[in-house]
Amino acid sequence: MTLDDLDRAILAALQRDATQTAAALGGRIGLSQPATWRRIKRLREAGVLAGQRLALDAEKLGFGVTVFLGVKLATKGRVSLEDFERAVVAIPEVQLVEHVLGLYDYRLRVVARDLADFERVLRRRVMTLPGVGDVEANVLLSEERRPGPI
Repeated sequence: MTLDDLDRAILAALQRDATQTAAALGGRIGLSQPATWRRIKRLREAGVLAGQRLALDAEKLGFGVTVFLGVKLATKGRVSLEDFERAVVAIPEVQLVEHVLGLYDYRLRVVARDLADFERVLRRRVMTLPGVGDVEANVLLSEERRPGPI
């Protein structure tokens, strides 16, 4: 699909606030509500817009610690990958599971109430997962969200 400047403007605006109406969005970029709606529909049908997500503030919900874990599996093979993935997605504190290429096999984003709670999650849940070998933890100090390129 070829995107023009108006498509990119729509995507950038929706990336900032996906709740805005087609009329409000069209007013900002100089299109009518129906034209904006048609473009959004076309972007959805083409798969460019893959959905809408609600962003929660983990800290305000009582989860003050975010840790990125690099997990290297002790054993390789299709069965161990599938077993690990099935088990790790069942841990509620694990927000994101990424299968990556590099030093580690997986990158996890884990939230916890505090460091003691993170230690509990690490020892009782993550380290007991099938196939877990080496684990490296990086505690998030601050985060800046930046929209990706369009």
